[in-house]
Amino acid sequence: MNAPIRPAEALGTPAPVLSVGPVVLPAPDRAVDLRLRVSVPVTGGDLPIILLSHGQGFSNHLSSLHGYAPLVDCWAAHGFAVIQPTHLSSRTLSLESDSPEAPMYWRSRAEDMSLILDRLDEIEAAVPQLGGRLDRSRVAVAGHSMGGHTASLLLGARLTDPHDGTEVDLADPRITAGVLLAAPGRGGDALTSFVAENYAFLSTTDFSTMTTPALVVAGDQDSSDHMTVEGPQWHADPYRLAPAPKTLLTLFGAEHGLGGISGYDVAETTDENPERVAALGRLTWSYLRSELYPGDSAWKRACEVLTTGPGALGRVEST
Repeated sequence: MNAPIRPAEALGTPAPVLSVGPVVLPAPDRAVDLRLRVSVPVTGGDLPIILLSHGQGFSNHLSSLHGYAPLVDCWAAHGFAVIQPTHLSSRTLSLESDSPEAPMYWRSRAEDMSLILDRLDEIEAAVPQLGGRLDRSRVAVAGHSMGGHTASLLLGARLTDPHDGTEVDLADPRITAGVLLAAPGRGGDALTSFVAENYAFLSTTDFSTMTTPALVVAGDQDSSDHMTVEGPQWHADPYRLAPAPKTLLTLFGAEHGLGGISGYDVAETTDENPERVAALGRLTWSYLRSELYPGDSAWKRACEVLTTGPGALGRVEST
C-alpha cells in the first residue's frame, strides 16, 4: 500500500516525477478522442488532483498536453497528480469545424474536465504505478489565459450562449478549489471590438456565481491590449466580481506569460523570469495544499517568504 503524502511532507525536497502521455480516452461524442498527460510523484499515495487547462498561444505544441512543464513539474514534485487534456482548441489538432463553439470550443473545454473526473478508473488503469494512488475527494482546477476562463466556468462562473441565448452552467461540484492564471475578466464594454465580435461568449461572463474558493493570479504589466481596453486590472475581475472566499496574487513586473509558465525557454514569453516562475509554482501549490487540507500552513509560509519585505515578488489580498 502507498503511504499518504501528508501536507507537511510536501514542504520538503521535491520528489522525482513520473509523467505519462498521451493517455487516450475514447470519446465517441467528441470530434476526436481525448488525449491527456498525467504527471505524479514517483512514490506516495492519496494524491490530490489538479486538472490543468492550457491557453492559446502562438506555439504549435504548448496549447496541448505538452505545455506548462514548469508548473506541472513543480506541482507533481510536491505531491499532486496533474492531469492535462488537449482541448479541441489546441493548435496540435487544427480542427476545421463549423461548430458554433469553434475555434475556442469554450463549452467542450470545461466538459473535458468533467469527463476526466468521470473516468478516473480508466486513467489509473492506463498509467503504470498510478492505480489506487489518487485522492478523488480533493480535486482542484487550474488554467492559464483561455484555460483560466475554462477553470472559472468549472468553479461556477456562468455565461449566456451567444447562439441560443441560454444561460450556461458548467460548474462541477467535485472541484473544490481553483487557480486562475492571467484569466479573462468581465465582458461588455471591457472587451475590444474584435473580441466582442469574434469571441462573443466572453461578452457575458458572470463571476457572481463563482462561489468555489480560488486564487486569481494577475501580472501588473499584463495589458492584453488585443483583448481588453481595461489594462492589467482586467485580469483581476474574477477576484473583484466573484463572491468570497477569493484571493488575488498580483505579480510585480509580470506580463501575460507570468514569467514563462507555458514552457521552458519558449520564445513567445515576453517577460522571461525563472525566479518568478519558481515563486509562482510554490505559491500556487501552497495555496491549493492549504485549501484542500484545511489547517495546513503551506500558503501562509509561502506568502511570508515570497510576498513580504523589500524583495517581494508580488502582493496578496483576500476576501
